[in-house]
Amino acid sequence: MELLHRPRRLRANEKIRSMVRENHVRVDDLIYPMFVIYGENTKNEIPSMPGVYQYSLDLFVEALKEVVDLGIPAILLFGIPETKDAVGTGAYHQHGIVQEAVRVAKKHYPDLYVITDVCLCEYTDHGHCGVIQDGKILNDPTLDLLAQTAVSHAQAGADMVAPSDMMDGRVAAIRQSLDKAGFTDVPVMSYAAKFASGFYGPFREAAGSAPQFGDRRTYQMDPPNGNEAMRETALDIEEGADLIIVKPALAYGDITYRTKERFGLPVVAYNVSGEYSMVKAASAQGWIDEKRIVMEALVSMKRAGADLIISYHALDVARWLQG
Repeated sequence: MELLHRPRRLRANEKIRSMVRENHVRVDDLIYPMFVIYGENTKNEIPSMPGVYQYSLDLFVEALKEVVDLGIPAILLFGIPETKDAVGTGAYHQHGIVQEAVRVAKKHYPDLYVITDVCLCEYTDHGHCGVIQDGKILNDPTLDLLAQTAVSHAQAGADMVAPSDMMDGRVAAIRQSLDKAGFTDVPVMSYAAKFASGFYGPFREAAGSAPQFGDRRTYQMDPPNGNEAMRETALDIEEGADLIIVKPALAYGDITYRTKERFGLPVVAYNVSGEYSMVKAASAQGWIDEKRIVMEALVSMKRAGADLIISYHALDVARWLQG
């Protein structure tokens, strides 16, 4: 039988495979999440996230040098305060830990793009993302605090804010407050499709943000609901979101694909802590080829439609891409 079509011709060697490759992971695609804490000369490795640390501001500066030297264009900042209270005061204090970290980053590396996570969970003594009354997370009273947080980040010099709380209407509240304060050019990267996922466990250790009661299923989305994710995303875009985050990434490639196809805005896949930790644990046991697995996972996010990827693997990926 004479074969007319032989797709294997374009798989014959690495040269031709690379020439016809449809999707690529580039350093410019990467956003590196970082955790900052008060104190001096402190670098705490997260036990469940090998290679990821909480940095005091003096060592944060040193860590930023590696990020910049590797060509990673952006970081996403999370802060751990010294004290917590019921309304997350540390989140929107002018000299809160994230606000100070932004100032440090922009002073030493003004061209580094600094994105800040906007939420209350790291700063509340109950660990939830909003104000609580009688055991219930209150949506509307939380919006003002989130808006205050976003404005304080912009005042410190943040290039972009990223609300992750999943309160209804928070994008509009933040956009309006930023505009009123004169920060019309600061984009909002919304965690629009953020699911109540089991993949977040290690992050809660890293950020000290585990809920003290209940869980977050009354505000984060139910994992089976793809159509709901589209409705949430449409609302956030209507309210002024400039970029859309899909979180988690690996189990939600269909959401990334649908988001990009339907809305066309820049889509960001968040390669979350549990995804990172599983790879690290399996690699430590010698069960997998870490580099191959990570690059395959990240290119799957690009194939699904992600324009950018938030990943704790970013430093390793940047090194691998340098060759």
